[in-house]
Amino acid sequence: FDSKKKRKVAEIYQALNSDPIDVATLRRMAISEGGLLTDEIRCKVWPKLLSVNTDDLPPLPGKELREDNKDYQQVLLDVRRSLRRFPPGMPDDQREGLQEELIDIILHVLKRNPQLHYYQGYHDIVVTFLLVVGDRLATALVEKLSTHHLRDFMDPTMDNTKHILNYLMPIINQMNPDVHDFMQSAEVGTIFALSWLITWFGHVLSDFRHVVRLYDFFLACHPLMPIYFAAVIVLYRGQEVLDCECDMASVHHLLSQIPQDLPYETLISKAGDLFVQFPPSELAKEAAQQQAERTAASTFKDFELASVQQRPDTVLRQRFRERLRGEERTKSILTKPRTNRFVKLAVMGLTVALGAAALAVVKSALEWAPKFELQIFP
Repeated sequence: FDSKKKRKVAEIYQALNSDPIDVATLRRMAISEGGLLTDEIRCKVWPKLLSVNTDDLPPLPGKELREDNKDYQQVLLDVRRSLRRFPPGMPDDQREGLQEELIDIILHVLKRNPQLHYYQGYHDIVVTFLLVVGDRLATALVEKLSTHHLRDFMDPTMDNTKHILNYLMPIINQMNPDVHDFMQSAEVGTIFALSWLITWFGHVLSDFRHVVRLYDFFLACHPLMPIYFAAVIVLYRGQEVLDCECDMASVHHLLSQIPQDLPYETLISKAGDLFVQFPPSELAKEAAQQQAERTAASTFKDFELASVQQRPDTVLRQRFRERLRGEERTKSILTKPRTNRFVKLAVMGLTVALGAAALAVVKSALEWAPKFELQIFP
C-alpha cells in the first residue's frame, strides 16, 4: 500500500471501531477512489452498508432445499454455466464446492422469501458475494439485498425492470442530446443494458477487481445507481455510437460489447455527479411510466435507516460540492454546460442541520415516496 491507501485503511477501521459505527464515513470510503481496497475490509464493511447484524447470522442452508423446488433445475443450469465467474486456475474440486454453496444460498433466499422470483442473472450477483465474504455471510447479505435493491428484478413480471431501464435514455438526453437522438433514430431501445443492470455488471466484466469495485459503489448508494453507471458508459462511448451505422442491429451490437478497459474510477465519479444533477425525481416523468409507487427504487425502504445514520445520497452530494469548489472541470464528452443546475446546487443555503444538498435529497426521497413519514428525518 502507498501512504494514501494506508490512510484510507486507517480511516475505515476508525469508522468501524467508533461507537456507534460511522456508516456515513464507510459509505464515503466505498464511493471514493479505490473503493474498499481489499476483500478483508469488504467482509467488515458490506454488512454495515446493508445493515446486517453479523452476530446473528442464519445457519448454513441445507441440501433439503433442493427437494421439490420449482427453481432448482433452472438454478442448477445457470450455476453450471458460471465457470468464468470463478478465479482462473482455481482447482476443479474447490470450484465445484463453491458452485454447490451457490445453489444452496439462492434456494435458501427464495425459500425464505416466497414473494421473490428467481431470474437468470441473479446467480451472477450471488457468486460475487460468495467469493468475497463466504457462504454464511453471503446468505445474509444476499437476502437483504434481494428484498431491497434487487426486489424489482425479482417480481413475477419484468414490468418494474423495464421501468428502471426507462431511466437510461432521459439521463443520456440530459448530457448528450445528439447521442440520445441518434439512439432513438436507430430504435436500439435499452435492452442492451439489461444484463448490466440485473447483474450489477457482474455478468459482463471479466476482471473480478472491477466487479467488486462497482459493488462497493452500488452498495453505498441509491438502488438506481447502476442505471446511472450504465448511462455514463454509453456517454463515454458517445463518439463510437455516433460513428456507428444508424440502425438497431449495429448500435445494439456496439453497446452490448462492453469494453473491459473502461476508466472505472472516472466513470464512478461521473455517475455520482449525474445522480446529483438529475436525481430520480426529476427523471420520473420522462421515464414515462405510471407505476413509480410500485418500485423498490421509489419506495426505497432502506432510506429510512439511511436517512438517520448513513445518508448515502448526501455523501455523493458532498463530493459533488467539493469538486465544484475546486478548479473548473476539464471539458469532456461526458460534460455539458448546465449552469443553472450547477448554480442551484451551489447556492442552496436552506438548512444548517442537514446542509443544502442533504435537504434536496430528502425532498427528492419524499417526492418519490410520499407515504414516508417526515419524522424519520431527524
